[in-house]
Amino acid sequence: MMVSDFLENGGSAGTESWCSSDSDSGLADLPHLAERISFYKHSVAQYENDLLSVVHTLILSINETDLHLAKSGPCNGSCIRFYLIKLLRLSGYDAAVCASRWQGSGKVPGGDHEYIDVVDCNNSGSSERLIIDVDFRSHFEIARAVDSYDRILNLLPVVYVGSLTRLKQFLPIMVEASHSSLKQNSMPLPPWRSLAYLQAKWNSPYQRQSTPGEKNLTYTNFPGHKQCHEHLKRLQSLLHSEIEAERLLKPMNNDNNGRRLKLDRRRPSTFWAV
Repeated sequence: MMVSDFLENGGSAGTESWCSSDSDSGLADLPHLAERISFYKHSVAQYENDLLSVVHTLILSINETDLHLAKSGPCNGSCIRFYLIKLLRLSGYDAAVCASRWQGSGKVPGGDHEYIDVVDCNNSGSSERLIIDVDFRSHFEIARAVDSYDRILNLLPVVYVGSLTRLKQFLPIMVEASHSSLKQNSMPLPPWRSLAYLQAKWNSPYQRQSTPGEKNLTYTNFPGHKQCHEHLKRLQSLLHSEIEAERLLKPMNNDNNGRRLKLDRRRPSTFWAV
């Protein structure tokens, strides 16, 4: 409904209110934004990097026959998420699928989103919550993207693994880049690509589930479930490509480490507000 209403109105009604205020003055410096994406992607704490390696290994180990419907109707990748948390829990991690939902308010249209979190309790009694989003790049795909935007999009992690704070560092950069790309084609920024809407996906109240909420959904020939098999193939192919690219670029990244640090010497300590 949100997409059709936007298109029926020519993408013009309320366009200014959906756009990032930082991006309205002109075209963004996309090469500079690409450097910032690369910097944040590689500014990873060791425990995040360790979990990332585990997640990559587990995803690449999943077969189509492992997937079972997690809910009736279109699965939208829920079966992949629930099977991944099963493997994570067997590996000793406190992992669950988080289903967030928010009501439309002001500039933020209502919506819902599923992702995974892993909660790690340390010896001091405090806990660290890490986010896993198995289709991270899809949140930033736009129509008629210019080549420089596609290059930025492909710099993003295929699967995001890390803190909510670091995840939020990607969002304003991608909104600015997407707005710049769309503006070059005289297209407005759609509401579902606005900063507030993107933030709501991971920052809204959520329910945590370690098993699917619906029972007896174990068949794999449901027509809407076939897309999950294709999603798994695409995800694994992208992961293989990303891992190989990172392996080839690792020496270069080490050489350029000092230059990247100049982009942002301080790690932000506050969340972006919705």
